[in-house]
Amino acid sequence: MARSWATLGVDLHLEPSGSGGLRRGLTDALRDAVRTGRLAPGTRLPSSRSLAADLGIARNTVAEAYADLVAEGWLTARQGSGTRVATGTPTPPGTAPTAPHRTPARPRHDLIPGTPDLAAFPRTEWLKATRRALATAPFHALGYGDPRGRPELRTALAGYLARARGVRTGPDTIVVTAGFSHALTILGKVLRARGVRTVAVESYGLDVHWALLRGAGLATPALPYDGLGTDPREPGEAGAVLLTPAHQFPMGTPLHPDRRAAVVAWARRTGGLVLEDDYDGEFRYDRQPVGALQGLAPDRVVYLGTASKSLAPGLRLGWMALPPDLAAEAVSAKGQADTVGVLEQLTLAEFLTSGAYDRHVRSSRLRYRRRRDALTAAVTTRAPEVRVTGIAAGLHAVLRLPPGTEESVVQAAAWQNLALHGLSAHRHPQAVTDPLDALVVGYGTPPDSAWAAALEALCRVLP
Repeated sequence: MARSWATLGVDLHLEPSGSGGLRRGLTDALRDAVRTGRLAPGTRLPSSRSLAADLGIARNTVAEAYADLVAEGWLTARQGSGTRVATGTPTPPGTAPTAPHRTPARPRHDLIPGTPDLAAFPRTEWLKATRRALATAPFHALGYGDPRGRPELRTALAGYLARARGVRTGPDTIVVTAGFSHALTILGKVLRARGVRTVAVESYGLDVHWALLRGAGLATPALPYDGLGTDPREPGEAGAVLLTPAHQFPMGTPLHPDRRAAVVAWARRTGGLVLEDDYDGEFRYDRQPVGALQGLAPDRVVYLGTASKSLAPGLRLGWMALPPDLAAEAVSAKGQADTVGVLEQLTLAEFLTSGAYDRHVRSSRLRYRRRRDALTAAVTTRAPEVRVTGIAAGLHAVLRLPPGTEESVVQAAAWQNLALHGLSAHRHPQAVTDPLDALVVGYGTPPDSAWAAALEALCRVLP
């Protein structure tokens, strides 16, 4: 009769044979479990007393079966460590040893854009917020809940976005997502269902975002780019445009005021939608922040934000502020099962309402500004032919290189074990602009302890 045990973390199905008595049947079943790989080398087995109780047989029977398998070399028994499957047991027939998973080696210096200083994550304040949130959360908050997200977080976001970014929204038209890519995936489904076939994108951006839209069956032609930045005034047959208006990624320029007004006029005239990626709107250094485009036309602009730059991408927390007529469609496309952890949502809500988020952003802004200033000073002194641009805001800078040098500089950086991106890595295949030689340097990425060394490594490879 088939038996199983669940002791010391082991859950094993056994089928002792009926011939030769219980001892022989148990010995054969255990040997077979080891030989076939169901019991891996090093696995600790239950004590003879526990296994005998679970199987309903005499303890001596188990002890004798263990002793037989120790003598045969299948098991080992040592005082204080119990009985374990021996190492070096035969590989099951027909299987090959599995190569160990190797994590790619981390670069010595990391200046890839898109990540904040993760060592500066406010662990103490976040833990305090988690405790307060758990202490006050109703028990039903731990259920499946509203697919729009926890009402505490949507309410807190509505207040914060109105105050800090000029967004005009309410809790009912906010949908919490697992980051920007999740939000864009949802919107791709909504647009396709609405009959949209084309979403115009910027000539410079992230290919992963373009791929998500294409995966939804949408074409992604590139908008023109010139001395005033992205030109979204005439997006052709597009039913929507994807923009980074506050701080164009990666070029670093805000959308020109005339073009802000023009793209809103286009959306109202044609019924089109503007997808606004406000990925680092809190980090502006030299003047007042550029307000969200959504504030000009809440009925035509979908505002998208995340905690990835302000806190950490691993939290997987993002949000959409949607036009009222689009909110229900976005919720339906998202599905009923929420994909964002409730505890993270409750904690962020507490973080926002307590003022801890504002304090963290302000201190981060000062730290990143000092890094930006150090980068600008070092490059100006060490590589006067390189021009630093796009530095009024954000966590990255664009370093304009002499023509024809981008590829060689990126290669030299790789030899120095310095990770960084050339601007060409962010250029749309159909970009309507002349190619530029430049680097996109993420000065927010290294921890404080590694920043000086990373900056020195960067200066060594510049022409």
